[in-house]
Amino acid sequence: MLINFIDRVGELNPQLFRELKGRLKPFNVLITVVSSLLLQLVVFLFQLREFPDEKYSLRANYCNLTQGYQNQEQQLYQQQTLLQQKIDSYRQITLSDNTIIPNLETQIKQVQTEISNLQSYLSQNICPPDQINWQLWWRDHWEYYFLAFSVIFVFTLLVAGTYLLISDLAKEEQRGTLNFIRLSPQSETSILTGKMLGVPSLIYLFILTAIPLHFWAGHSANIASGYIFSYYAILAGSGIFFYSAALLFGLVSRWFSSFQPWLGSGVILLFLFTTMGIASSYSNDINNPLAWLRFVSPWDITNYLFPNLFRIYRGSPLDNLQFFYFPIGKTVVSLVGVHLINYGICTYGIWQAMKRCFRNPNTTILSKGQSYFFIAFSQLMFIGLSMQDIERTRDVNLIGLVAFLNLLIVIVLIAILSPHRQTVQDWARYRHQNHRNASLWQDLFSGEKSPAIMAIAINLAIAAIPLIVWISLIPENFDNSDFGKIKVLLAVALSISLTMICATIAQLMLLMKNPKRHIWAIGTVAVVMFLPPVILQFLDIYPSKNPTIWLFSTFPWSAIEYAGTGTIFMALLADFTVLALLNFQLTRQVRVLGESATKALLAER
Repeated sequence: MLINFIDRVGELNPQLFRELKGRLKPFNVLITVVSSLLLQLVVFLFQLREFPDEKYSLRANYCNLTQGYQNQEQQLYQQQTLLQQKIDSYRQITLSDNTIIPNLETQIKQVQTEISNLQSYLSQNICPPDQINWQLWWRDHWEYYFLAFSVIFVFTLLVAGTYLLISDLAKEEQRGTLNFIRLSPQSETSILTGKMLGVPSLIYLFILTAIPLHFWAGHSANIASGYIFSYYAILAGSGIFFYSAALLFGLVSRWFSSFQPWLGSGVILLFLFTTMGIASSYSNDINNPLAWLRFVSPWDITNYLFPNLFRIYRGSPLDNLQFFYFPIGKTVVSLVGVHLINYGICTYGIWQAMKRCFRNPNTTILSKGQSYFFIAFSQLMFIGLSMQDIERTRDVNLIGLVAFLNLLIVIVLIAILSPHRQTVQDWARYRHQNHRNASLWQDLFSGEKSPAIMAIAINLAIAAIPLIVWISLIPENFDNSDFGKIKVLLAVALSISLTMICATIAQLMLLMKNPKRHIWAIGTVAVVMFLPPVILQFLDIYPSKNPTIWLFSTFPWSAIEYAGTGTIFMALLADFTVLALLNFQLTRQVRVLGESATKALLAER
């Protein structure tokens, strides 16, 4: 039956047939199913260690007599205290005035006997079996089982699955079979889908074997079926997203060699542990741009569906989540839907990058056009998640956080989009043949091999326009700091100019003949950005005392609060001058690269 199923799959997707045939062997299937069943048994029996026995305490949670016993126990302790006080009073009378009380020792012994009887009674706190709430105990037992496997599913699917996918691609690359697969007539979608469905097939089998009892446990714990299926949908969406990211990582990180799978799965494991810690600590501060990362993690939405997952009884912070003032955290349908839509959009973007890198490993991960859509989508998420919190807290630092995240994204895009020497040389030398109908500006806007300076400028504009509009519309007395709207806008302009300077320097370094030019590019940009402020700090030149010097450095933001508007304009003009000179040098370098070999020889270059 299994062989017939695999043969039918082979007719639809040959790559999936190849993966399943190599993995779904009888011994592997048997080991996987037995391991899953054994783990289910272990988790089930582990909870049974607290099964009520004949010595079940009256103080325990599931004893129906707990409340009455506690009241009676309190009364007996009070009586014991009174008897002890009576003994102490007898002895004090005897010691103080040598008064002889008849039969004192006999009375003391009687009181001590009463105290011993009370202590004996208090120690016999065994709950009768017919007074144990078995229905509640089994409900909690099934809930424990359900939540335990909900966590096991996430770690098994995401960590083990990504390891197998990246490891498989690394082995295919080492054996040389990956290039053979690239030459096959199958589409990229068919091949990559076959990898995603086939490589972790034993992981799927392990989870599917546990699903029936997992669902039954949730049903027995009185968890709504809609919530359980919502969890399965989130689990599937997160699995597709992380598996797509793992495939992309395996395609673009060939230089890590055999360390690839450990690095990829280790990053996923660290991300899951970090976001689990964030989700398990209750915080109302959910409306900020960093909440987008929590959309990627399955923990927050799982905790929202099952509040006992992390024992947070004050509710989930997602209850307060808003997106452009729309309260998406008020209903399960809207919250699960937004998570799935976010997974879908991010997965679609990753697949576009995978299709580009699969056939041609040397191409950039994103095209220039795709980078525009990526930066626009990130702005939509950042502003939509943080707008209402900025209005509520009136904190300009949240706007700074959005600007900082945009800066990090643009720096990543600089590394992704900037072409190397040979690519620019081919573009400059043969552009008139390959792009006869395209203007130079159009080629710089969307061309695959042209320098990325214009594309970086457009991405910066897409990231800056919402911030500029946002800052312009807020009241002048929005924040109590010394920053005015003009200074904030000038800070954005300085960020744009410095980022463009770094992008131009990186592109110039990538045009070097040195084979390690990417290392030179990273090192040069790092030195330009961080060396001047380090030197100023070493010389005890602080922004509050010498704001002008800091404004003309590569870290002017710390001095904007102390500098005048005219000085900031002069610093901005200086940055634009440096940018113009660098782009003039870049244009000259590209023109030289575009010259034919004969012309370069005649010019003695």
